[in-house]
Amino acid sequence: MNQDTQDLLTRIGPGTGMGALLRRYWHPVAGSAELAPGEARKVRLLGEDLALFRTASGRLGLLEESCPHRRASLAYGEVDGETILCPYHGWTFAADGRCLAMPAESEQKPALLARCRATAYRAEELGGLIFAYLGPEPVPLLPRWDLLVWPDGLRDIGRALIPCNWLQIMENSVDPTHVEWLHGRHLAWVRGRKGLPAPTHYRRHQVRIGFDTFPYGIIKRRVLEGGSEADDDWHIGHPLLFPLMVRVGAGQQHRLQIRVPVDDTHTLHFWYACYRPKPGQPPPAQRRIPVYDIPWQDEHGDFITDFVDGGDIMAWVTQGPIADRTREQLVASDAGIALYRRMLLDEMRRSEAGEDPLGVVRDPESNRIIELPQERNKLGGGKSFLREAVGMSHVRYSPILHEITALLEGA
Repeated sequence: MNQDTQDLLTRIGPGTGMGALLRRYWHPVAGSAELAPGEARKVRLLGEDLALFRTASGRLGLLEESCPHRRASLAYGEVDGETILCPYHGWTFAADGRCLAMPAESEQKPALLARCRATAYRAEELGGLIFAYLGPEPVPLLPRWDLLVWPDGLRDIGRALIPCNWLQIMENSVDPTHVEWLHGRHLAWVRGRKGLPAPTHYRRHQVRIGFDTFPYGIIKRRVLEGGSEADDDWHIGHPLLFPLMVRVGAGQQHRLQIRVPVDDTHTLHFWYACYRPKPGQPPPAQRRIPVYDIPWQDEHGDFITDFVDGGDIMAWVTQGPIADRTREQLVASDAGIALYRRMLLDEMRRSEAGEDPLGVVRDPESNRIIELPQERNKLGGGKSFLREAVGMSHVRYSPILHEITALLEGA
């Protein structure tokens, strides 16, 4: 890895090659429950500051944060009916960016209003998340991943702003061997020092790992010591959804880990979970999908590493704001990382040539529901692994932990 390639892979602001690729996809920027009608908030995505708002009728608006007039923030504006008013001079904008009024001007000249249109982007919501699209026309479909649209799930959304580049977080998703060390041995050591139960299933040794491409990204596979290719971990595996998601879970638990590049040195991480009832068990009643913050530092600013996701965050952040890959030493077990980097570069070239990159969805029929592979009996642990995965993960912070546990135990 030389510095030029390093910069090409990691920089995602306007005008960059990787930024142009990532703008071809939809990215979540907030939870639906965080934005009531009549509210606005600031979001930042791919190095751009934006104002997200919901009109009285529930329509979403997503505009460049800076007002075209004097560049004040529209994120602090008043949402009035179906419009948003700049707090500085009251310039009024529709959700599509049209400037509708300039209160201080005696004449509302159509040509002037047209010239002062705000930059507007697409925003849609699905499964309790608000997604944004910053790329070129024609706009692709927002992918209807299965766990976002299943009608019988109990859902929650964890979230954390991680102070490092998106790529070092995504590379973790094609690094299977870290599981037995970071989440197995190291987590057992950390929890043991606190008198907490140690993980069991995460510590199983992986004797073989493999990666296959599929229409939406990469399938990760592993064979555990004492296991075979007939086991779920190899026969089914689980996917990295190109470019910025990984699907994980077991049994009734289904999760997306979504890594949203805020800018070059910050990533908004979502843990989206859907828990499904057993056959014959009534579906849970849920009116609102909660969004909650995942703490990863204690009161002293030290990393909290006594749970799986906290260990991941420590490993990501301690690589630096942007990991220096010119000094790394890749080995054979890093084959997934090399594959993912090549895929990024290949798809960036396709995007530059005007082609749709991998995983862009345009066919409405195939987008009714996109069913994804995922191990049921992960790490050969069955229900025992599922309990461990809940108790030693970010889920311990969920405001609906009691309901999740009751559903998984069949109560």
